[in-house]
Amino acid sequence: MIVPALSSAVVTGRRVMIRADLNVPIEKGRVANDQRIRAALPAIRHCLDRDAAVIVLSHLGRPAEGSFDARYSLAPVAEELSRALGGPVPLQRDWLDGVDVAGGQAVLCENVRFNAGEKDNSPELGKRMAALCDLFVMDAFGSAHRAQASVHAVARAAPEACAGPLLLAELRALQAVFSDPPRPLAAIAGGAKISGKLGVLRSLASQADVLIPGGGIANTLLGATGLELGASLAEPEMFAEARRVLSGRAEVLLPLDAVLAPSPDSPRSARIAPVEDVRPHEMILDIGPRTAEIYAQAIADAGAVVWNGPLGLFEVEAFAGGTRKVAEAVAASPAYRIAGGGDTLRALDEFGLASELDHLCTGGGAMLAWLKGSELPGVAVLHTR
Repeated sequence: MIVPALSSAVVTGRRVMIRADLNVPIEKGRVANDQRIRAALPAIRHCLDRDAAVIVLSHLGRPAEGSFDARYSLAPVAEELSRALGGPVPLQRDWLDGVDVAGGQAVLCENVRFNAGEKDNSPELGKRMAALCDLFVMDAFGSAHRAQASVHAVARAAPEACAGPLLLAELRALQAVFSDPPRPLAAIAGGAKISGKLGVLRSLASQADVLIPGGGIANTLLGATGLELGASLAEPEMFAEARRVLSGRAEVLLPLDAVLAPSPDSPRSARIAPVEDVRPHEMILDIGPRTAEIYAQAIADAGAVVWNGPLGLFEVEAFAGGTRKVAEAVAASPAYRIAGGGDTLRALDEFGLASELDHLCTGGGAMLAWLKGSELPGVAVLHTR
Protein backbone atom coordinates (compact mmCIF):
# COMPACT_ATOMS: atom_id res chain seq x y z
CA MET A 1 0.00 0.00 0.00
CA ILE A 2 1.42 3.37 -1.08
CA VAL A 3 0.53 6.32 1.15
CA PRO A 4 1.64 9.97 0.90
CA ALA A 5 4.65 10.79 3.06
CA LEU A 6 5.45 13.80 5.22
CA SER A 7 8.82 14.05 3.50
CA SER A 8 7.02 14.95 0.25
CA ALA A 9 4.48 17.34 1.75
CA VAL A 10 4.74 21.13 1.88
CA VAL A 11 4.85 22.17 5.54
CA THR A 12 6.58 25.55 5.54
CA GLY A 13 4.39 28.20 7.11
CA ARG A 14 1.45 25.80 7.49
CA ARG A 15 -0.48 24.55 10.52
CA VAL A 16 0.46 20.89 10.85
CA MET A 17 -1.37 18.49 13.16
CA ILE A 18 0.63 15.39 14.11
CA ARG A 19 -1.10 12.40 15.65
CA ALA A 20 1.68 10.86 17.72
CA ASP A 21 1.69 7.92 20.10
CA LEU A 22 2.77 9.43 23.42
CA ASN A 23 0.97 6.82 25.52
CA VAL A 24 3.89 6.38 27.92
CA PRO A 25 4.02 5.00 31.47
CA ILE A 26 3.63 7.68 34.14
CA GLU A 27 4.96 7.04 37.65
CA LYS A 28 4.67 9.57 40.45
CA GLY A 29 3.81 12.31 37.98
CA ARG A 30 6.79 11.73 35.71
CA VAL A 31 7.41 9.85 32.47
CA ALA A 32 8.92 6.48 33.39
CA ASN A 33 9.95 5.47 29.86
CA ASP A 34 10.40 8.04 27.07
CA GLN A 35 10.87 5.59 24.18
CA ARG A 36 7.65 6.62 22.42
CA ILE A 37 8.38 10.32 22.93
CA ARG A 38 11.78 9.90 21.33
CA ALA A 39 10.22 7.98 18.47
CA ALA A 40 7.84 10.88 17.78
CA LEU A 41 10.57 13.53 17.57
CA PRO A 42 11.63 13.19 13.88
CA ALA A 43 8.19 14.20 12.55
CA ILE A 44 7.88 17.09 14.99
CA ARG A 45 11.38 18.38 14.28
CA HIS A 46 10.88 18.04 10.53
CA CYS A 47 7.94 20.44 10.76
CA LEU A 48 9.48 22.84 13.29
CA ASP A 49 12.62 23.16 11.18
CA ARG A 50 10.41 24.35 8.32
CA ASP A 51 8.65 27.00 10.39
CA ALA A 52 5.39 25.09 10.64
CA ALA A 53 2.97 25.69 13.51
CA VAL A 54 2.82 22.21 15.05
CA ILE A 55 -0.20 20.80 16.89
CA VAL A 56 0.51 17.43 18.52
CA LEU A 57 -2.27 14.99 19.47
CA SER A 58 -2.08 11.83 21.55
CA HIS A 59 -4.02 9.68 23.97
CA LEU A 60 -2.84 8.46 27.37
CA GLY A 61 -4.32 5.46 29.13
CA ARG A 62 -8.00 4.57 29.20
CA PRO A 63 -9.91 7.43 30.85
CA ALA A 64 -13.68 7.66 30.88
CA GLU A 65 -14.54 9.50 27.69
CA GLY A 66 -16.02 12.97 27.71
CA SER A 67 -14.50 14.55 30.82
CA PHE A 68 -11.12 15.64 32.17
CA ASP A 69 -9.31 13.28 34.56
CA ALA A 70 -6.03 14.53 36.03
CA ARG A 71 -4.74 10.96 36.35
CA TYR A 72 -4.59 10.74 32.56
CA SER A 73 -3.40 14.25 31.80
CA LEU A 74 -0.60 14.68 29.27
CA ALA A 75 1.07 17.31 31.49
CA PRO A 76 4.07 15.07 32.34
CA VAL A 77 4.42 14.26 28.65
CA ALA A 78 4.46 17.97 27.75
CA GLU A 79 7.30 18.49 30.23
CA GLU A 80 9.31 15.60 28.79
CA LEU A 81 8.61 16.67 25.21
CA SER A 82 9.80 20.19 26.04
CA ARG A 83 13.07 18.77 27.39
CA ALA A 84 13.52 16.56 24.34
CA LEU A 85 12.96 19.43 21.89
CA GLY A 86 14.95 21.96 23.88
CA GLY A 87 12.10 24.46 24.00
CA PRO A 88 8.68 24.95 25.56
CA VAL A 89 5.82 22.76 24.38
CA PRO A 90 2.78 24.06 26.28
CA LEU A 91 -0.15 21.77 27.06
CA GLN A 92 -3.50 23.13 25.92
CA ARG A 93 -6.46 21.71 27.82
CA ASP A 94 -9.36 23.20 25.86
CA TRP A 95 -8.27 23.04 22.24
CA LEU A 96 -11.14 21.94 19.99
CA ASP A 97 -12.32 25.52 19.45
CA GLY A 98 -8.87 26.81 18.52
CA VAL A 99 -5.15 26.40 19.13
CA ASP A 100 -2.84 29.40 19.50
CA VAL A 101 0.55 28.39 18.07
CA ALA A 102 3.03 30.31 15.92
CA GLY A 103 5.33 29.11 13.16
CA GLY A 104 8.35 27.23 14.48
CA GLN A 105 6.54 26.38 17.69
CA ALA A 106 4.69 23.31 18.95
CA VAL A 107 1.79 22.78 21.30
CA LEU A 108 0.56 19.52 22.82
CA CYS A 109 -3.21 19.13 23.06
CA GLU A 110 -4.70 17.44 26.10
CA ASN A 111 -5.61 13.74 25.94
CA VAL A 112 -7.81 13.12 22.90
CA ARG A 113 -9.77 10.53 24.89
CA PHE A 114 -11.21 13.31 27.06
CA ASN A 115 -13.35 14.24 24.04
CA ALA A 116 -16.75 12.59 23.63
CA GLY A 117 -16.87 10.72 20.33
CA GLU A 118 -13.17 9.86 20.14
CA LYS A 119 -13.57 6.10 20.49
CA ASP A 120 -16.66 6.03 18.27
CA ASN A 121 -14.75 7.74 15.46
CA SER A 122 -17.25 10.61 15.42
CA PRO A 123 -17.19 12.37 12.02
CA GLU A 124 -18.23 15.60 13.73
CA LEU A 125 -15.33 15.41 16.17
CA GLY A 126 -12.97 14.59 13.33
CA LYS A 127 -14.13 17.69 11.43
CA ARG A 128 -13.53 19.91 14.47
CA MET A 129 -10.00 18.56 14.75
CA ALA A 130 -9.35 18.90 11.03
CA ALA A 131 -10.51 22.53 11.07
CA LEU A 132 -7.45 23.37 13.19
CA CYS A 133 -4.87 22.40 10.57
CA ASP A 134 -3.79 22.63 6.95
CA LEU A 135 -2.06 19.24 7.02
CA PHE A 136 -2.70 16.15 9.16
CA VAL A 137 0.20 13.77 9.77
CA MET A 138 -0.57 10.26 11.00
CA ASP A 139 2.54 9.09 12.85
CA ALA A 140 1.06 6.93 15.61
CA PHE A 141 1.63 3.34 14.55
CA GLY A 142 0.54 2.22 18.02
CA SER A 143 -2.96 3.56 17.31
CA ALA A 144 -3.17 2.76 13.60
CA HIS A 145 -5.33 -0.32 14.22
CA ARG A 146 -8.05 1.78 15.88
CA ALA A 147 -10.76 3.57 13.90
CA GLN A 148 -11.00 6.55 16.26
CA ALA A 149 -11.58 10.23 15.65
CA SER A 150 -8.00 11.41 16.17
CA VAL A 151 -6.72 8.64 13.89
CA HIS A 152 -9.34 8.12 11.20
CA ALA A 153 -12.13 10.73 11.14
CA VAL A 154 -9.70 13.66 11.30
CA ALA A 155 -7.59 12.24 8.46
CA ARG A 156 -10.69 11.87 6.30
CA ALA A 157 -11.79 15.46 7.00
CA ALA A 158 -8.40 17.22 6.87
CA PRO A 159 -7.51 19.40 3.84
CA GLU A 160 -4.47 17.18 3.33
CA ALA A 161 -3.18 14.08 5.12
CA CYS A 162 -0.01 12.01 5.01
CA ALA A 163 2.04 9.45 6.92
CA GLY A 164 4.87 10.44 9.25
CA PRO A 165 8.34 8.86 9.27
CA LEU A 166 7.67 6.58 12.26
CA LEU A 167 4.54 5.09 10.73
CA LEU A 168 6.30 4.50 7.42
CA ALA A 169 9.31 2.91 9.14
CA GLU A 170 7.03 0.51 11.03
CA LEU A 171 5.21 -0.52 7.85
CA ARG A 172 8.47 -1.01 5.95
CA ALA A 173 9.87 -3.21 8.73
CA LEU A 174 6.80 -5.44 8.80
CA GLN A 175 6.68 -5.67 5.01
CA ALA A 176 10.36 -6.67 4.98
CA VAL A 177 9.52 -9.67 7.17
CA PHE A 178 6.43 -10.85 5.33
CA SER A 179 6.44 -9.57 1.74
CA ASP A 180 9.54 -11.48 0.62
CA PRO A 181 11.54 -12.39 3.73
CA PRO A 182 14.91 -14.09 3.80
CA ARG A 183 14.18 -17.74 4.54
CA PRO A 184 13.70 -19.53 6.78
CA LEU A 185 11.31 -17.21 8.63
CA ALA A 186 11.13 -17.93 12.37
CA ALA A 187 8.14 -16.55 14.30
CA ILE A 188 8.28 -16.39 18.09
CA ALA A 189 4.81 -16.18 19.67
CA GLY A 190 4.46 -15.92 23.42
CA GLY A 191 1.85 -14.58 25.79
CA ALA A 192 -0.91 -15.77 28.07
CA LYS A 193 -3.80 -16.71 25.81
CA ILE A 194 -4.00 -18.32 22.41
CA SER A 195 -7.51 -16.88 21.96
CA GLY A 196 -6.12 -13.34 21.93
CA LYS A 197 -3.63 -14.19 19.19
CA LEU A 198 -5.51 -16.84 17.23
CA GLY A 199 -5.64 -14.83 14.01
CA VAL A 200 -1.94 -14.06 14.32
CA LEU A 201 -1.06 -17.70 14.98
CA ARG A 202 -3.08 -18.82 11.95
CA SER A 203 -1.25 -16.30 9.81
CA LEU A 204 2.16 -17.24 11.18
CA ALA A 205 1.45 -20.95 10.80
CA SER A 206 0.69 -20.38 7.11
CA GLN A 207 3.57 -18.00 6.33
CA ALA A 208 6.47 -18.82 8.65
CA ASP A 209 8.81 -21.77 8.30
CA VAL A 210 9.26 -22.26 12.05
CA LEU A 211 6.84 -21.30 14.84
CA ILE A 212 8.37 -20.94 18.30
CA PRO A 213 5.68 -20.77 21.02
CA GLY A 214 5.91 -19.83 24.66
CA GLY A 215 3.82 -18.96 27.70
CA GLY A 216 0.16 -19.89 27.84
CA ILE A 217 0.11 -20.20 24.05
CA ALA A 218 2.64 -23.04 24.20
CA ASN A 219 0.65 -24.66 27.05
CA THR A 220 -2.53 -24.69 24.98
CA LEU A 221 -0.68 -26.17 22.01
CA LEU A 222 0.76 -28.84 24.29
CA GLY A 223 -2.67 -29.56 25.74
CA ALA A 224 -4.04 -29.97 22.22
CA THR A 225 -1.66 -32.91 21.77
CA GLY A 226 -3.19 -34.66 24.78
CA LEU A 227 -0.56 -33.67 27.34
CA GLU A 228 -1.62 -33.25 30.98
CA LEU A 229 -0.79 -29.67 32.03
CA GLY A 230 -1.49 -29.78 35.77
CA ALA A 231 -2.48 -26.30 37.01
CA SER A 232 -0.82 -24.50 34.07
CA LEU A 233 -2.49 -21.58 32.34
CA ALA A 234 -4.17 -22.97 29.23
CA GLU A 235 -7.42 -22.77 27.24
CA PRO A 236 -8.94 -26.22 26.72
CA GLU A 237 -11.78 -24.66 24.74
CA MET A 238 -9.16 -23.65 22.15
CA PHE A 239 -7.66 -27.12 21.65
CA ALA A 240 -9.40 -27.65 18.32
CA GLU A 241 -8.07 -24.34 16.99
CA ALA A 242 -4.64 -25.16 18.40
CA ARG A 243 -4.58 -28.41 16.43
CA ARG A 244 -5.24 -26.41 13.25
CA VAL A 245 -2.21 -24.25 14.06
CA LEU A 246 -0.15 -27.40 14.60
CA SER A 247 -1.16 -28.70 11.17
CA GLY A 248 -0.22 -25.48 9.35
CA ARG A 249 2.69 -24.88 6.99
CA ALA A 250 5.13 -23.96 9.75
CA GLU A 251 7.05 -26.47 11.80
CA VAL A 252 5.88 -25.87 15.37
CA LEU A 253 8.63 -26.42 17.94
CA LEU A 254 6.75 -27.47 21.06
CA PRO A 255 8.54 -27.31 24.44
CA LEU A 256 10.23 -30.52 25.55
CA ASP A 257 10.98 -29.42 29.10
CA ALA A 258 9.77 -26.66 31.38
CA VAL A 259 10.34 -24.81 34.63
CA LEU A 260 7.59 -25.89 37.01
CA ALA A 261 6.33 -24.53 40.33
CA PRO A 262 3.13 -24.62 42.36
CA SER A 263 2.52 -20.93 41.60
CA PRO A 264 4.29 -17.81 40.35
CA ASP A 265 4.75 -16.85 44.01
CA SER A 266 6.77 -19.95 44.86
CA PRO A 267 10.00 -19.62 42.86
CA ARG A 268 11.97 -21.48 45.53
CA SER A 269 9.94 -24.59 44.73
CA ALA A 270 10.75 -24.40 41.03
CA ARG A 271 12.09 -27.48 39.26
CA ILE A 272 12.98 -28.42 35.71
CA ALA A 273 11.31 -31.45 34.21
CA PRO A 274 10.11 -32.89 30.89
CA VAL A 275 6.71 -31.55 29.90
CA GLU A 276 5.28 -35.06 30.31
CA ASP A 277 6.07 -34.93 34.03
CA VAL A 278 3.95 -31.96 35.11
CA ARG A 279 2.34 -32.81 38.45
CA PRO A 280 -1.35 -32.00 39.09
CA HIS A 281 -0.54 -29.08 41.42
CA GLU A 282 2.23 -27.59 39.25
CA MET A 283 2.26 -24.83 36.66
CA ILE A 284 4.49 -24.44 33.59
CA LEU A 285 6.03 -20.99 34.13
CA ASP A 286 8.92 -21.03 31.65
CA ILE A 287 10.45 -23.16 28.94
CA GLY A 288 13.26 -25.40 30.13
CA PRO A 289 16.95 -25.25 29.16
CA ARG A 290 16.71 -28.06 26.60
CA THR A 291 13.83 -26.30 24.84
CA ALA A 292 15.66 -22.97 25.04
CA GLU A 293 18.65 -24.52 23.25
CA ILE A 294 16.43 -25.89 20.47
CA TYR A 295 14.71 -22.52 20.10
CA ALA A 296 18.06 -20.72 20.03
CA GLN A 297 19.35 -23.00 17.26
CA ALA A 298 16.24 -22.39 15.15
CA ILE A 299 16.74 -18.64 15.58
CA ALA A 300 20.43 -18.93 14.65
CA ASP A 301 19.46 -20.75 11.44
CA ALA A 302 16.78 -18.22 10.45
CA GLY A 303 16.96 -15.64 7.71
CA ALA A 304 14.32 -13.46 9.39
CA VAL A 305 12.82 -13.42 12.89
CA VAL A 306 9.61 -11.81 14.13
CA TRP A 307 8.94 -11.87 17.89
CA ASN A 308 5.82 -10.97 19.87
CA GLY A 309 5.38 -12.19 23.44
CA PRO A 310 7.70 -13.54 26.17
CA LEU A 311 8.37 -17.26 26.62
CA GLY A 312 7.58 -17.37 30.33
CA LEU A 313 6.98 -15.28 33.44
CA PHE A 314 10.16 -13.27 32.87
CA GLU A 315 9.27 -10.71 35.55
CA VAL A 316 10.30 -13.34 38.15
CA GLU A 317 13.98 -14.25 37.90
CA ALA A 318 13.37 -17.96 38.49
CA PHE A 319 11.15 -18.02 35.40
CA ALA A 320 13.11 -15.61 33.18
CA GLY A 321 15.72 -18.00 31.79
CA GLY A 322 13.83 -19.04 28.67
CA THR A 323 12.97 -15.53 27.57
CA ARG A 324 16.54 -14.40 28.28
CA LYS A 325 18.04 -17.26 26.25
CA VAL A 326 15.74 -16.53 23.31
CA ALA A 327 16.45 -12.79 23.54
CA GLU A 328 20.19 -13.47 23.47
CA ALA A 329 19.76 -15.76 20.45
CA VAL A 330 17.72 -13.13 18.61
CA ALA A 331 20.30 -10.44 19.44
CA ALA A 332 23.16 -12.63 18.18
CA SER A 333 21.41 -13.79 15.02
CA PRO A 334 22.54 -12.44 11.62
CA ALA A 335 18.88 -12.58 10.50
CA TYR A 336 16.64 -9.57 9.96
CA ARG A 337 14.98 -9.25 13.39
CA ILE A 338 11.85 -7.40 14.42
CA ALA A 339 10.11 -7.46 17.81
CA GLY A 340 7.02 -5.83 19.24
CA GLY A 341 4.60 -5.87 22.13
CA GLY A 342 5.02 -4.19 25.49
CA ASP A 343 6.21 -7.27 27.39
CA THR A 344 8.65 -8.25 24.65
CA LEU A 345 10.22 -4.80 24.49
CA ARG A 346 10.34 -4.60 28.29
CA ALA A 347 12.18 -7.92 28.44
CA LEU A 348 14.68 -6.79 25.80
CA ASP A 349 15.26 -3.59 27.77
CA GLU A 350 15.78 -5.50 31.01
CA PHE A 351 18.30 -7.80 29.35
CA GLY A 352 20.09 -4.84 27.72
CA LEU A 353 19.51 -6.22 24.21
CA ALA A 354 16.96 -3.86 22.66
CA SER A 355 19.55 -1.98 20.60
CA GLU A 356 20.76 -5.21 18.96
CA LEU A 357 17.62 -5.81 16.89
CA ASP A 358 16.90 -4.34 13.48
CA HIS A 359 13.51 -2.90 14.41
CA LEU A 360 11.34 -2.54 17.51
CA CYS A 361 7.63 -2.00 16.85
CA THR A 362 6.21 0.81 18.98
CA GLY A 363 2.67 -0.62 18.87
CA GLY A 364 2.03 -4.19 19.95
CA GLY A 365 -1.69 -4.14 19.11
CA ALA A 366 -1.08 -2.67 15.67
CA MET A 367 1.66 -5.18 15.03
CA LEU A 368 -0.66 -8.07 15.90
CA ALA A 369 -3.41 -6.64 13.69
CA TRP A 370 -0.99 -6.34 10.79
CA LEU A 371 0.38 -9.85 11.32
CA LYS A 372 -3.07 -11.41 11.11
CA GLY A 373 -3.85 -9.48 7.93
CA SER A 374 -6.32 -6.97 9.36
CA GLU A 375 -6.68 -3.55 7.79
CA LEU A 376 -5.15 -0.71 9.80
CA PRO A 377 -7.74 2.11 9.65
CA GLY A 378 -5.13 4.77 10.42
CA VAL A 379 -3.17 3.71 7.33
CA ALA A 380 -6.03 2.80 5.01
CA VAL A 381 -7.62 6.25 5.34
CA LEU A 382 -4.44 7.86 3.98
CA HIS A 383 -4.64 5.62 0.94
CA THR A 384 -8.36 5.97 0.22
CA ARG A 385 -9.14 9.65 0.94
